[in-house]
Parts: sequence; structure tokens; C-alpha cells
Amino acid sequence: MRPCPRRRRRPRRDSRPHDAGSSCAPGVVAGYGADVSTAPSWDALRDAVADTSRALASSGAVIGTAGNVSARAGEHVAVTATGVVLAQTAPEHVTVVDLAGNVVAGDLEPTSELRMHLGIYRRYRAGAIVHTHSPLAVALSTVLDELPCIHYQLLELGGAIRVAPFAPFGTSELAELVLTALADKSAALLANHGAIAYASTLDRALDDALLLEWACGVYQKAAAIGPPRALDAEQQAAARQVVLDRDYGTLHRLSEPSAPDPP
Repeated sequence: MRPCPRRRRRPRRDSRPHDAGSSCAPGVVAGYGADVSTAPSWDALRDAVADTSRALASSGAVIGTAGNVSARAGEHVAVTATGVVLAQTAPEHVTVVDLAGNVVAGDLEPTSELRMHLGIYRRYRAGAIVHTHSPLAVALSTVLDELPCIHYQLLELGGAIRVAPFAPFGTSELAELVLTALADKSAALLANHGAIAYASTLDRALDDALLLEWACGVYQKAAAIGPPRALDAEQQAAARQVVLDRDYGTLHRLSEPSAPDPP
């Protein structure tokens, strides 16, 4: 039984982030230039980002404009616009930029956290990013320097989750602090601000953002009773091995029973 309400998906065989420079998303779009008449269609990518934004709002993890979502295709990124209400996000509320931040599609200003999104895409092997101001993540970010690995599911995000020190939103300083906090992780908390998670796809990034919020809730409840116990390195290694051995988190079809012997 899964301990938190998350959609089923195949687990990553290697939950650690990969080095920068690798191709990041299927369906790479390449060769796009400045001539708008030759621009590829971004409809599917913008639709997907809008769908994920609404799903994030429906989860209850965010309200209003408190978060942003992006996805990468080749050398371009589709990202929610600044000021968009996530529950009402439509494809026209999603702007496409290149990795330098130049707008190539859309007529709305991208999220103020564009530096953070682009920094992650440039440094890590990310296909999608979800940033939230989810309440439990914000609460713990005000009292912790690190969220301990209190449950084996946090291994999907790299184990214990660092808290990036505070810096004003939208700044280069914050982007650099988050990039440092994400080293060997795929999620981080942002002090007095929120949380961020990246993955290979939008579905996985959303799942991971919700997983982090769930883990923050577990920690909060445990801390109200006593000091939470974290898994040590040996316990984490054992859990990783079981995940690999059992292909944890996927549906397993039973083998068909053998036909009875003829009378």
C-alpha cells in the first residue's frame, strides 16, 4: 500500500539527478530561429504545462498564483506566465523561451522565477519543473536547514532535502542558492518561500512536488510527538535495493495459473 496519494508510475532506476548537457525531453524541437514564420507549433507543450498547472492547483498544494510550472523540449522551455492563477491556466498563459530567456512564443511575461527554472535546465538533466508555495513546505522551510530522510519514499528525491537559504524571489542570488541545494537531489525547500522539484516529465515533476509536501506533513506530525527518527545510510541503501528488486511502485500482473493435468 502506498503511504501517500500519488499517481502510479514507473520508478526511476536512478533517482539521483544526472549531469548537465544531456538531452532532456522526448520530442526534441531543434533548429528554431528568429523568423516567426518558421516557428514550430508549441501547442502540445503549452497544453501540457497548462494541464499540469491546473492539476497542481486541484491538488490543494497551491492557491492563486503561488507557484509555477515549466517543461523543456530541446533548447526551448514552456513556462507559466507571471501572475497567472494556476487553477485557471490555459495554453495562452504559457510562454515559450529559449535557454537564454528570450521569448519565442506567447505574449505574456514569463514567471518571475524564470532564472531559477532556466538555471536548473542548464545544469541538471531536467525535463520539467514544478515550483510551489505549498503550506507545509513553507512551514518547515522556516524552521529546518534540512528535511531528514524520514521515509524511504524520499529516496526518490535523493534522500534528505536541503533548504536553500532565503533570497528575494526572482533574483539571480536565489537561483544560485537553489542550484546548490539541488546538488545530488531532484527537489529542495526554499527558506521562507516554498519548494521545487524537477523530473524527466511533467507528471513526474508534479508527483515529486506532491511527495515532498506529503513528507513535510509527516515530519510536522511526528515532530509534534517527539524528535523524528531519520533513516541512516545503511537503512537507505537497503530500501533502495528492495525498490530495485521489486520494481516498487508499478502494477505487477499475476502469472497465469498452470492448466490442470488431463484426467
